[in-house]
Amino acid sequence: MKNKQFLLKSRPVGKPTRDNWDYVENDVPELTDNQVLIRVDYISLDPAMRGWMNEGKSYIEPVQLGAVMRAGTVGQVLKSTDSKFAEGDYVYGHCGVQQYAVVGTPGLHKIDPALAPLERYLGVLGMPGMTAYFGLLDTGLPKAGETLVVSGAAGAVGTVVGQIAKIKGCRVIGIAGGADKCKYLVDDLGFDGAIDYKNDDLKKALKEHCPKGIDVYFDNVGGEILDTVLTQIRMKARIVICGAISQYNNTAPVKGPSNYLSLLVNRARMEGIVVFDNAANYGKAAAEMAGWISQGKLKAKEHVVTGFDNFPEALLMLFNGENTGKLVLKVGA
Repeated sequence: MKNKQFLLKSRPVGKPTRDNWDYVENDVPELTDNQVLIRVDYISLDPAMRGWMNEGKSYIEPVQLGAVMRAGTVGQVLKSTDSKFAEGDYVYGHCGVQQYAVVGTPGLHKIDPALAPLERYLGVLGMPGMTAYFGLLDTGLPKAGETLVVSGAAGAVGTVVGQIAKIKGCRVIGIAGGADKCKYLVDDLGFDGAIDYKNDDLKKALKEHCPKGIDVYFDNVGGEILDTVLTQIRMKARIVICGAISQYNNTAPVKGPSNYLSLLVNRARMEGIVVFDNAANYGKAAAEMAGWISQGKLKAKEHVVTGFDNFPEALLMLFNGENTGKLVLKVGA
């Protein structure tokens, strides 16, 4: 059986292009002890993947040149030499950008396709949902009546952050790019307001939407938006640093916040989060969020692109702001 794969050919400067990948077909290897053969059905496309392509120290080892690109996946077990996994099981793991994967079973988690569509296990019930849940509740510490602002609000993490904050009784303002995304946040997800950073005066809009200031800011974009939000924070504000998508493809050094002294003046806290730190509690979070979904309190939306061969272009949709909700690549037709 042949396996199509995308290997990292070179480290990108700026946005990745198709030239940064090697598209190859290799034979699927035979299984050894405690391994499974997985048919990959869906591949998660996440902003973090851009950071994994860079060389240098980070919270996780970079993808090595010539290696299959790292990515979250869901798929079905076709063969198994581990008694804990049977043929026909559906699993979540990091099997990479390939059609089939022969992998060891540590790090694989069984999922139930009867409870939710497979692609949802890469969104609300997967890494983006876990990021939102733990980043907001454990680090942002929202309290009922507080004002929360989230950037990248129409993306996979931002949509969940805003909805959980509403569940916890917060006033929620989203920052997103484009009128359609802003309308979606307010009309479909119940945000109290939305700011179109592409067309609105951000500082003026924040003052209008948050007249008493910002208690919690969940940052997915960094750059000028983070800098502007820092001018509007309240005393004892919490700033959660989840990502910096505006900076990932920079060819110049990352731009840090020049307004950081606002943290001092307001005795505020800025803290970074990495979802893998909470892996032991994923099950608890997934169960609670599944409950919210069943109660109609938490809505999920996946933006599905079909066709394995489209991976390089589909990944770029993240950085061009073309997705609403969780971006997922469907491997087969």
